[in-house]
Amino acid sequence: MNINKNNTVAEVVTKNIKSAHVFKKHGIDFCCGGGITIEKACAKNDVDYKTLENELLAIDEVSHRTIDYNSWDLSFLIDHIINVHHTYVEESIQLLLEYANKVANVHGHHYKEVVEINNLFQEVAGELTAHMKKEELILFPFIKQLVKAEKEGSVLPQPPFGTVNNPIQMMEQEHENAGDIFKTIAKLSNNYTPPEEACNTFRALYAALDEFEQDLHQHIHLENNILHPKAKALEKSLAQ
Repeated sequence: MNINKNNTVAEVVTKNIKSAHVFKKHGIDFCCGGGITIEKACAKNDVDYKTLENELLAIDEVSHRTIDYNSWDLSFLIDHIINVHHTYVEESIQLLLEYANKVANVHGHHYKEVVEINNLFQEVAGELTAHMKKEELILFPFIKQLVKAEKEGSVLPQPPFGTVNNPIQMMEQEHENAGDIFKTIAKLSNNYTPPEEACNTFRALYAALDEFEQDLHQHIHLENNILHPKAKALEKSLAQ
């Protein structure tokens, strides 16, 4: 994306709606107040232009490397899930709650679906926040203990929940619940397609929800299809 100081904030957001999240992060109004240049917006909000420019230029950077997650050590995979996916969810939730609430309040009288989307996202945000804490405090530490026991040839740790299958079953049910909520959100939003006359905040909401769901799919894949089966197999092998 080509940008310069003389582009208006609105022009940049119109070119790439993902840029809205960068402006929002720095407190720059990209909707009603988006008619000023980026240079003036930075000066008004005490933001370093070069920092903002670098973040805007980075939003479309995509790694094309094929990563073989299946070959990773389970402890390393857990750290990746926490540092990449859990961090993304935690950082994105507050932004999305603000977008969803604003759009529902301003446009809900005309677009009834955004009110329901707001309610659904509040629900899934609360569920995911609690879900990730349970993983970080209960399931993930135990899987790391299994990995350590295998490496050191030590005794299999006995968890209070009996077997790793129990928390895994609960986590996967919660994954399914979150997935179902996002299926409903996608349907209500016409697969994240905003109305033609939608303002930039409306468009930013749908773009952010779309990105959030895509990350959630990858996040759940790593846990349901790689981490969980391997953890169950590891526990079984250590019990023999």
